Amino acid sequence: MANTQIEMRKVKRIFKLYSAGVSKRQISKQLGLSRNTVTKYIAFFKRYELTVYTVYEVSEMTLEELHKLFKSDQKPKSHQLLTLEKYFPYFDKELRKTGVTKQLLWQEYYTKHPEGFKLSQFRYWYREWCKDVSPVMHFTHKAGDKLFIDYTGKKLHIVDKHTGEIQNLEVFVCVLGSSQYTYVEARESQKKEDFISCVENALWYYGGVPEALVPDNLRAAVTKSSRYEPKVNETFADFAEHYETAVLPTRAYKPRDKAIVENAVRIIYTRVFAPLRNQTFHTQKDINKAILELLDVHNKMSFRGREYSRYSLFKEIESIELKPLPVKRYEIKSYAKATVHKNSHIYLSKDKHYYSVPYQHIGKHVKVIFSNSLVEVFHKEERLTVHTRQRKKYGYTTLKEHMPSHHQFVSEWNSEKFIAWASIIGSHCRAYIMVILDKKQHPEQSYKSCLGILHLAKKAGNERLNNACKRALGYQAYNYNMVNRILQKGWDKLDENPEENIEIPNHDNIRGGHYYK
Repeated sequence: MANTQIEMRKVKRIFKLYSAGVSKRQISKQLGLSRNTVTKYIAFFKRYELTVYTVYEVSEMTLEELHKLFKSDQKPKSHQLLTLEKYFPYFDKELRKTGVTKQLLWQEYYTKHPEGFKLSQFRYWYREWCKDVSPVMHFTHKAGDKLFIDYTGKKLHIVDKHTGEIQNLEVFVCVLGSSQYTYVEARESQKKEDFISCVENALWYYGGVPEALVPDNLRAAVTKSSRYEPKVNETFADFAEHYETAVLPTRAYKPRDKAIVENAVRIIYTRVFAPLRNQTFHTQKDINKAILELLDVHNKMSFRGREYSRYSLFKEIESIELKPLPVKRYEIKSYAKATVHKNSHIYLSKDKHYYSVPYQHIGKHVKVIFSNSLVEVFHKEERLTVHTRQRKKYGYTTLKEHMPSHHQFVSEWNSEKFIAWASIIGSHCRAYIMVILDKKQHPEQSYKSCLGILHLAKKAGNERLNNACKRALGYQAYNYNMVNRILQKGWDKLDENPEENIEIPNHDNIRGGHYYK
């Protein structure tokens, strides 16, 4: 259009250069504008008297204020345009709903007002209205479609109550595309665990799940960025699968992909960071409580030029489009590799615990996925078994059906069984068996030792075995070989204090007690 305004930044440059004495011809060359355009804007400032709008005043005006100044110079709006503008707030809400387009809304408008604007003029005036009420908003996102995720560049902090040490906190920000309903949380880091926890807290704050999560290319979300096929972090992808949503990372070095959350960050600096700047917090819980209070005010504050807020727009339009939350929260999973041992178990080094696997997979390399509550074992994408996670060091978690038939009796071994068996033999045997069970690193090692010792009763009898265990306790030697050796040598039959029964013979070569006086 012939009278389309140029960017307000260039308008500022025209005024600054002209005030500095630069000719219209030179201004035209420097800014790439025609001389007629430069002349038009200089004439505008002359109408408002340059003595009033000094160089300093114009330079201090925001682009929006300058835009309004030029708008005020235009001729009054027609009745036709005033009628159309009354519909714009309604159109703004309706465009966020699935399937609603500008053409559809124009048809509704034109049916009621046949003398009104045609489609092209309708689109133009709606764009102009959007610029006035929200210059930074260029896209209309569908309700329930995307959640945009980012971190602020600046950080908040807490102070240790005892040492006075200052700990910086990362500030997580996310915003729903349609309503711009915002969530903010301060955490220790941007690591995977903290990041996923923040995203999950946001979903439960909203009470639903959008169709897609749109994170920036941070390491916790994207392991390898790409314009076409970015590689999503395995754990974050699993998290998204749990919540039945997609991950759509923004393109690297493309700030427009996340303009909505970038704008939210700027607002949060003003409405959250600034009010908290003179307050001292000692825990994350306290600072996040204060953030949520300020966030509530922010979300319920009306948009500029609109009669509704982020919260009201969320409740009216977006919340009903979100998918329901799952029954259980997500548990972050860790990954490990293992080999199925000959005893049909794999070893999870994280907990130093053994879990059974079907014996048909003995010798195979498997993938172990474990969370706080479960341990899953996979082989070539097939889940072989799942166990409740145990943290008893060197313990065994065994399903009887996983063991081959000739080994299934091993799964019935347990400490209580061996202690009860030893009690029948005698108190010393019981005490000895209990020490072995406590001393051995691996349960299977202790079970085999106990079994071997208790079977000695078949050859030596209960009384001799009990005495042999008593002597072995005195030696502080806790193994099958020692007990077996005592029985073989007959040491279990020796007196308790043999040195008391030894008589010293009378001999000339033996010195008496008087020799040392």
